[in-house]
Amino acid sequence: MESEQLDNKTDEISSARSQNEEQESGATNKSYKSTFKSNDTEEWLDVVFTRPIGYQWAKFFNKFDIHPNTVTVLSMVLGAASGFFFVYRANTSHGFLMNVIGVLLLMWANFYDSADGQLARMSGKKSELGRILDGASGDIWFISIYIALIIRLFPQNIPGTDVQWGWWALLLCSLCGLYAHTVQCRRSDYYRNIHLYFLKGDVGSELTNSAQQKKIDAETSWSKDFIKKFFLFFYVDYCRKQEKDTPKFQAFFAKVKSQYGSDIPQWLRNEFRKGSLPLMKYTNILTFNTRAIALYISCLIDMPWLYLLFELTVMMAIYIYMGHQHEKHCEQLLIKLQTDASN
Repeated sequence: MESEQLDNKTDEISSARSQNEEQESGATNKSYKSTFKSNDTEEWLDVVFTRPIGYQWAKFFNKFDIHPNTVTVLSMVLGAASGFFFVYRANTSHGFLMNVIGVLLLMWANFYDSADGQLARMSGKKSELGRILDGASGDIWFISIYIALIIRLFPQNIPGTDVQWGWWALLLCSLCGLYAHTVQCRRSDYYRNIHLYFLKGDVGSELTNSAQQKKIDAETSWSKDFIKKFFLFFYVDYCRKQEKDTPKFQAFFAKVKSQYGSDIPQWLRNEFRKGSLPLMKYTNILTFNTRAIALYISCLIDMPWLYLLFELTVMMAIYIYMGHQHEKHCEQLLIKLQTDASN
């Protein structure tokens, strides 16, 4: 009898402990998911890998009251440092190890890039400078990486020939960095913020425009806020190019603003999301994970030129398709608004 009572008591304790663990796990999971911008814009690999690790870093930094902008700067340093290790060819054990270190540093930088946004939403320490720095961090990583690839390829022969890459390496990396990579990431970032704006409004989006940023730039002093002023110099142009890349969206958005202001009706939000949501997977492909995996593989098998070829073919094809579909969707919605207004 005493044995049965003891067993029952043990079961009760075990059950209570299990319930507490489930509640703690659920609370942690809910808290973790609260740092997402939205489920619509999260990539699978980020959700299962990058975000959980970034979240742990965010909690660590939050414990010591470290500002998100500091984390962003750390990610810039780590990402830029990774480029040094991609200079080495991977056809020797030493060179392969250097490439592995480069991969790990770039992954670490990406964890911090995830952590800074999660930390900003967790702590409420959001800032205009933080948004600008976050957008610039990836560019700084890859400037370093493209320079490393130029140095690495320069003395090698072009595959299937006896001709050295030489200055062709500079031309190819410049083409990828300044044309393919830059425009792909710039438009992807814009489309995600547009999507978030129609999904959540001003509160859940970082959608801005060149006029707003130009005004902020004019109000910012070089002497009092040099860092912000420096990055605003480039960010204004960045916003201007986003607008130039998307003429159909600009016309549609101008019509929305003139007709509804910030009070966009739910039916229009739903209609926009219907066409925009399928394109979010392409914005994720064109930003970091797919690009990074292609870089890692091509460098580790000592064929970095494959990464550059991948950017100029596969990634550009996705970029062109994504842009065409988004502009087509905006044009159709604009026609609908104009038709409704005339009736």
